[in-house]
Amino acid sequence: MQSKDHWEKVYATKATDTVSWFQEHAGRSLDLIHSSLAGHDAGIIDVGGGASTLVDDLVAEGYTDLTVLDLSAAALATARKRLGQQESKVRWIEADITKVELPANRYDIWHDRAVFHFLTDPADRAAYVRTVFHSVKPGGHVIVAAFAEDGPLQCSGLPVVRYRAGELHDQFGEAFVLLEHSKEEHHTPSGAVQPFVYCYCRRAGS
Repeated sequence: MQSKDHWEKVYATKATDTVSWFQEHAGRSLDLIHSSLAGHDAGIIDVGGGASTLVDDLVAEGYTDLTVLDLSAAALATARKRLGQQESKVRWIEADITKVELPANRYDIWHDRAVFHFLTDPADRAAYVRTVFHSVKPGGHVIVAAFAEDGPLQCSGLPVVRYRAGELHDQFGEAFVLLEHSKEEHHTPSGAVQPFVYCYCRRAGS
């Protein structure tokens, strides 16, 4: 897993709206969350959510069981400050997703945009998938977005793994039923274009 110190430095030295992964609104992610038809009381975790604005929009839409997990304390602090009094409506977890112990069958929706592609070690990817299977309810939904096969080779100075849609789903296996995959061209604040692939699955079981 990438260094915690690396990400603390990134968020301590750069404005959150200047980093390459910044989105004013996570539109594609929101669309997929809505398509799950989960109620506003659904348990939703945003892995690597850090300073992402996704949680702001989910709070504004009335979702009441929200968790944001990130390796960086500075990123979480930025989001909490931005939300103001609303930050108390969110659970905040500072942890490494490849090592954290999350509650079993806790979440209806797992969301990750731009964490999984940093897991260049197969052992870390396997640990991640085990955590998803453990903590997402049977029948729950999993949304993972990573750099597509024509995406960048690095992000924030770190190597990444790029995926075709089928390859991304293969990382999760038959325990996760593929519902949809799609590509998105993310326009960074500096004007670059980064192709992402989204994998939308359902955890097998009822």
